Amino acid sequence: MPITEQKTSVLIVGAGPSGLMMAAQLLRYGVQPIIIDSKHGPTDQSKALAVQARSLEIYRQMGIIDKVLPGGKQAGGVTYTLNGQTLIDLSFANIGASQTPFPFVFLYQQSKNERMLLDVLTQNCCPVYWDTSLAGLTQTGNGVEVTLITSDDTETQLLCDWVIGADGAHSTVRKQLQIPFKGDVYANAYFLADIEIDSKTLDAEKVSLYLTQNKMAGFFPLPEANRYRVIGNITPKMTFTGEVTLNDVLPGLKDTAGVNFDVTRVHWFTTYRLHHRMAESFRQQRCFLIGDAAHIHSPVGGQGMNTGLQDAYNLGWKLAGVINGQFNEDVLNSYAAERMPVAKTLLNTTDKLFKIIMSVNWLTAFFRKWVMPRIINFAWQKAGFREWFFKRLAQLDISYRDSKINLNLSTAKNIKAGDRLPYLKVFDEKKQEETDLHQWCLKPGFTLMVFGKLKEIDLFTLAKWITQNYPGLNFYYLPPSAKNAEVLSTFEIGDGHKKALIVRPDMHIGFINDVVDIDMMDNYLRNILGIKA
Repeated sequence: MPITEQKTSVLIVGAGPSGLMMAAQLLRYGVQPIIIDSKHGPTDQSKALAVQARSLEIYRQMGIIDKVLPGGKQAGGVTYTLNGQTLIDLSFANIGASQTPFPFVFLYQQSKNERMLLDVLTQNCCPVYWDTSLAGLTQTGNGVEVTLITSDDTETQLLCDWVIGADGAHSTVRKQLQIPFKGDVYANAYFLADIEIDSKTLDAEKVSLYLTQNKMAGFFPLPEANRYRVIGNITPKMTFTGEVTLNDVLPGLKDTAGVNFDVTRVHWFTTYRLHHRMAESFRQQRCFLIGDAAHIHSPVGGQGMNTGLQDAYNLGWKLAGVINGQFNEDVLNSYAAERMPVAKTLLNTTDKLFKIIMSVNWLTAFFRKWVMPRIINFAWQKAGFREWFFKRLAQLDISYRDSKINLNLSTAKNIKAGDRLPYLKVFDEKKQEETDLHQWCLKPGFTLMVFGKLKEIDLFTLAKWITQNYPGLNFYYLPPSAKNAEVLSTFEIGDGHKKALIVRPDMHIGFINDVVDIDMMDNYLRNILGIKA
């Protein structure tokens, strides 16, 4: 299907998870983008598998979580076996209880994420233009001139207000912008397979990791019966004639795992190199980089796809607000300011963990066998460690406290502006039903939450201020009650005190104050956030 438009507000290059999420977020705010991809169509050969709780919270906010959950599977835990000896066996049962509506590690293939997001685009009449590549890009003072080319060599000239590079590690957008992609490549090559296995030994519920002196194998149980995502390394000593196949690596895989099994079906098999790289900048004038176009790292912890989804989640509401004339363009500077530190921390963490797993250094090997298992097994018995581990793994601990578009006027020690809104259950006294703070944020836009007792006249004044100045601001009021004591306690609200929060569309707290002051909230929205009058 050819592109007939000559101008668009947003061009998204790349229809992987990040690009599709970007399009879906813009559509929530009434912005219709054009999205292209050089592939022929959606692919089943996806490397990413884990969908962390924070991403599931986004899907819930988008109203598609009920379609996602039936297609996936909760990981029961993880085992770590070294030279045939199982040194770590952890259960993930109830690991994230009370922290999120989704207190588990969820296995849901990247291809399924893409199909789900494609359904969202289809429902909003937003097609993906497959077989279409970016051939050229030139930024002008008030737009971006791009040249697109299809598989039959048809060229299209398109004028864009904004361009989003979501086109992966080999991003054409990033190369056109000449943004350095600094980092390195890991020594070994790796293979990845999606296969069905007949085995009475492999755990169908837990992720199983196997290490020998220089080999690694991982088995990830998929939602479908007897189906696994398998990863392993190809060492320099392995020699093959021609293209590597599953049969070439299968003997070594069985030897590394020490498990006998039969492969009954191969869905796909591929080899690849692992990189750890990050773009020097995530924005250049009217162009942005998200997902693998901005950062790539080892698959340790299943963080990559989720980070890309959250890049789009962070940028989507800001860009839509600028396009719709609601915000000043300065708000767009906060995308790179907020997401680059997240990517850098993730890159460093996954790099260190991956080197511990794969290093052949004798000291690291000693640590891997004798020290690491003891530390982890001991720590896992502590509820506090399990809570910390899940928050980190599930990306619930990501905060933007240093962001210039947040304002913290609270003396509370635990929750500050920039933090993710905690998941807390709320009892609605009027409706006599239970809900939660995240459910208050299901509608697009900002959400004002007031906790503590307000007089009727104060409530009336607050409602009038919202109606006259910010009609799109969602408002919720929670007076003190025995059933909601945990909410007030979590936000450190004492008897007779109040607290006002303005929650951003991405469910991070933008403003928090120990008093309900209209002038202070107005100052935040207009002067700090940059909402236009």
